[in-house]
Amino acid sequence: MNAQRKAVFVLAAVSIYWGGSPAAAHHSYAMYDGAKVLTITGVTVSFLPQSAHAELRMYLLGPDGKLLKRDGKNIEYGIEMASAAAVAQQGVTAAAFPVGTIFSVRVNPMRTGEDFGARISAIAKCPWKTAPKDGQTCAEVPGMQLLGGASF
Repeated sequence: MNAQRKAVFVLAAVSIYWGGSPAAAHHSYAMYDGAKVLTITGVTVSFLPQSAHAELRMYLLGPDGKLLKRDGKNIEYGIEMASAAAVAQQGVTAAAFPVGTIFSVRVNPMRTGEDFGARISAIAKCPWKTAPKDGQTCAEVPGMQLLGGASF
């Protein structure tokens, strides 16, 4: 191999190696606190079927089943998941979570304290318009449906 071809080969190999690093860094969960687990229940605001990570957005419900508020506004919480294609295979789609769906999920919250977390459990979906009893989750409501995994 002559010097010019070798240089092109080395440059291509380095480009492939370094070109993959941003993608690997993007998929890091370092921004989430893996030592903390929050169990949250809320009402679907939206489902965003993005290619990199699908996202469910909810208004949080308190243990009494009422919407939690901060500064007079509903507290909105985002849940990051795998790609839209991957979660669709698990039954997690926009059709399965229309606005108003009540569900519970476990997440690792962001280290910054923002209202956002990474899903770490199946999603327990309450029957339509049925909130869990005080202090319970949708996983404890008769007729609930588990999506995205076998256990809550």
